[in-house]
Amino acid sequence: MSTPIRLLLADDQALVRGALAALLDLEPDLEVVAQVGRGNEVVAAAQSSQADVALLDVEMPGADGIQAAAALRAAVPGCRSLIVTTFGRPGYLRRAMEAGASGFVVKDTPSAQLADAVRRVASGLRVVDPALAAESLASGASPLTVREAEVLGVAGEGGTISDIAGRLHLSEGTVRNHLSSAIGKTGARNRSEAVSIATRQGWL
Repeated sequence: MSTPIRLLLADDQALVRGALAALLDLEPDLEVVAQVGRGNEVVAAAQSSQADVALLDVEMPGADGIQAAAALRAAVPGCRSLIVTTFGRPGYLRRAMEAGASGFVVKDTPSAQLADAVRRVASGLRVVDPALAAESLASGASPLTVREAEVLGVAGEGGTISDIAGRLHLSEGTVRNHLSSAIGKTGARNRSEAVSIATRQGWL
């Protein structure tokens, strides 16, 4: 029998992590060798476990799954990443692919299909949820610049213009300009609506 594909699971919800591990361990050619609950623990875990594929949730403390995929590509290029998330947002898919992820599937994917996605990623192929891929193509790239997305993301956490300027080391006028531009690009009426739209699209 050939050597099993070694898997690293990264998800901040222990129950989800455990369920994924139980399902994948049923496959004779797959072996879960490490589990972490924070995105900033992914690289070290991949190095110590010599994982072949890392299954990454998008929303995790420490670093999100997209940031973890980018860090993995830089530090452990032999470990491929597969985003497995509840949040099937077109913007997330585009950002994940740009970060170097090899695949993107949603958590309600049937277990047999998920196992097959892992095998395909391990063999060097790219795997993307077909419905999400179509939606991503239809919606296009994010209209926000990197700085606009950064300002909008901080604005979504609350606080005044002064607070946002202080956190990002920008002038208040620059923050206002970026927020105004982001509101216009998202078609929103105000900054809270712009945050909501950008979050829903996966641009933040």
